[in-house]
Amino acid sequence: MYEIVTKCNDWKLRIYLCYVVYMSKVMIIEDDIELGGLVKSYLEKQSYEAMHITDPIEGLMKLENYDPSIIILDVMLPGIDGFETLKRIRDKFNVPVIMLTARGDIEDKLKGLDLGADDYLPKPFDPRELNARISAILRRNTVSDEKLDDFEFNGLKVNFNSFDVILDNKNLSLTTAEFELLSMFIENRGKVLSRDDIMNNLQGIDSNVFSRSIDINVSRLRQKLGDQSKEARFIKTIWGKGYMFLGEA
Repeated sequence: MYEIVTKCNDWKLRIYLCYVVYMSKVMIIEDDIELGGLVKSYLEKQSYEAMHITDPIEGLMKLENYDPSIIILDVMLPGIDGFETLKRIRDKFNVPVIMLTARGDIEDKLKGLDLGADDYLPKPFDPRELNARISAILRRNTVSDEKLDDFEFNGLKVNFNSFDVILDNKNLSLTTAEFELLSMFIENRGKVLSRDDIMNNLQGIDSNVFSRSIDINVSRLRQKLGDQSKEARFIKTIWGKGYMFLGEA
């Protein structure tokens, strides 16, 4: 995060990014005491506040009071695994989640992303890479606030400061990844976006995994937007090219 802040030319945004990192709290749910402790110690040296928990049930119980900015979640956990833990997190919270796994199976990665994970990091990993991914996710959330005004179109209202999404006067619960995907579509409304365009706009996500799950993520977003009919209301498929968000550019 330090490198991102120092390279930023906008002094106001630089100050805001500094505020973000110093206010960011990371919850680490990892049953390996040594690894969890090392990650906690490293992140604290990077000016994050960090909490390490070995039991996923305990993590779920502490989640609301601790109110982390991001969660680092291991897949292989005692009692309930990381996938079930992620499901329970997504039932109540939209906090970003990076999943850790000792297994390199692409299906596991796709499953995690489909359940609402924001990124996926295989073990063993370099702590600097984990820090870079945390920074990228927090930066995307921060910069998205700077780029867009509130948006309203065809019964859809999006507040980019409060992250509220309202469709036909009903609040929608989107994951962080889904909100970022929607934000990217809105910012580029009226343009046809290929899968490569989407990956370039959502930098920080594992591109090898995300390229195979773009359709899944778009499908989940469409489902929540009630956009499943043949006549697209918001997101239109341009066969052989990609997707386009309807509305004036």
